[in-house]
This record gives sequence, C-alpha cells and structure tokens, in this order.
Amino acid sequence: MSVKKKKGLLGTLYANRVAYVYIAPFFILFAVFNLFPMIAGFALSFFRWDGLGPMHFIQFDNYVNLFQDVLFWKALKNTLFIGIIAHIPILLGGLVLAYILNSKLVKGQNIFKTIYFMPMVTSSVAISIIFMNLFGNNYGLINWFLSLFGEKPINWLGGDGSLIKVAVIVMFAWKWIGWNMVIYLAGMQGISNDIYEAAEIDGANHVQIVFRILIPLLKPIILFTLIQSTIGMFNLFTEPFILTNSSWGGGTNNGGLTLMIYLLSKAPQGGNAYGYASAVAYIITMMIVVISIVLNKVTADKDEPKKRKGRR
Repeated sequence: MSVKKKKGLLGTLYANRVAYVYIAPFFILFAVFNLFPMIAGFALSFFRWDGLGPMHFIQFDNYVNLFQDVLFWKALKNTLFIGIIAHIPILLGGLVLAYILNSKLVKGQNIFKTIYFMPMVTSSVAISIIFMNLFGNNYGLINWFLSLFGEKPINWLGGDGSLIKVAVIVMFAWKWIGWNMVIYLAGMQGISNDIYEAAEIDGANHVQIVFRILIPLLKPIILFTLIQSTIGMFNLFTEPFILTNSSWGGGTNNGGLTLMIYLLSKAPQGGNAYGYASAVAYIITMMIVVISIVLNKVTADKDEPKKRKGRR
C-alpha cells in the first residue's frame, strides 16, 4: 500500500511538473536569501565570532550576557516608551484625518492624501536633518518660537538626554500618521454607504458613527497598522541616530538609545561581535512575535465563541 502511495505521490509530482517549475524560482530565492540567513543567524547567536577569525561555540552565553547588560534594558525601555507614546497620535491622528477625508468635508482629497503620505516616501536622513534644525538649541525653530513668549531655550537634543525621546516621538508619529491615514481611508471607503445612511436616519452623530460603526468594522485594519508600526518601532534607527549626532550610545545618558542602535553598535557598524548581535536580533524578533500574538488576542472578537456555540 505504501508503494502505491509513493507511486501516486510521484505520479502527482510528475503530472504537475510544469507548475512546480514555474513556482520553483520563488522557493529557491526564498531558501537562499531568506530561510538560510535566518537559520544561519540563529545558529550564529550561539557562537563568539569577530567576522574573520575562527568561531567559538559558547552555548547560551550571548543571551545570558545580553540580559545582564544594563544598556540593553535602557535601549528596550527607550524603544517601548517611544513606541507606546507615539502610537497615541499615530492611531488617533490617522483615524481623524481618514474620517475627515472620507466624509468629504474638504475638497482636493488627493492633494491631502499625497501631502500626508509624503513622510513615508521621503528620505529618513533628510527628515532627521530637518528635525535637528527644528529642535536645535541655539538656532532651532521651536526654541525661537518659545523665545517669542519669553521662554528660555530648551536643549532638546542635549542636556541630561531626557528630552531626546520627545524629538524622536514627534518624528516617529509624524512619519506614521500619513501611512495609517491612507490605510484607514481605504478601509472606510470599503464600508457601504447604506450603513452610514441608516445610522444617520437613526439619529447617530459623528462620534457615535465612529465608535459604534467605523472602529468595530476597521478592527482588522487597525490591528494590521498596529503590527506594522510596532515593527517600525523596533526598527527605529536612522532618526535617533542622526538626532544624536551619529552617536552609537544614543546621545547624552543614552537618552536616544534604541534597540536597533544597540544591535548595530555590536555589529557590523560599531563593533564586530557578530554572535552577540545575532542574539540581539533574535530577541527583537521574538518580542515582535509576542506583541503581535498579544495584539491578535486582545483585538479578537469576543463574540466569536458565542457564535460558534449558537451554531452547534
């Protein structure tokens, strides 16, 4: 019987050989450029290697040293603080802008969509330089504006380093609001107008329409944008790196140190501890996976089990 199954499997493969030939390039490229680097990187995290000399197997030492490093916890704290605070204007701002454009309260929607989306396609380096000038201590536009009200200039990017995160949060939120707005707008336009009209006939105002209709229907899209911006949060590098004058320590008192700066400071940019850097990379990956799972659980439809029981 097993022989017949083998013949049947081989026969199926042979019969569909043309289809397998067509899809083979994708799987070959995926294996070479994605799967192999992931497996090799994970294996490398158990070695000590400087990129040139011999590799030394050190078991879990890289992970143990990682969790004992004060800078790692500082970078994690900064990254989570920046991401959590920035997500408030990202979500609310994206929803508000999308709702305004979808309700046709303004004319020239395509122009506004282009303007709001431009930060996502603009060079991060150019944006960071502009924000350096905005938050500059002596000649920054924000300090100049504060001086009009008699306030003293604030050393946003220096001092004790506590205000560096403020500049990064503003940049991060400004960049992702337009991205979320475009996605939310596409989701809103996919909702039938009959639902809006029925709600208006029932006397629902704009606030009720948003919280009772739009947000529940946009829940899968909101989850998608949350996961996307979470990945962007853990990949945050260019903005804080340039704002802190290309400092691998994240500026004064490590105020702008993020996990990605911490990772690249170990290898290949700031150092040559490739095994340790691989361990950091996989810890970051696990954090993204865990947060994604938690977000899926939190935003899951609570009525789904009840619906299944009712069907039974």
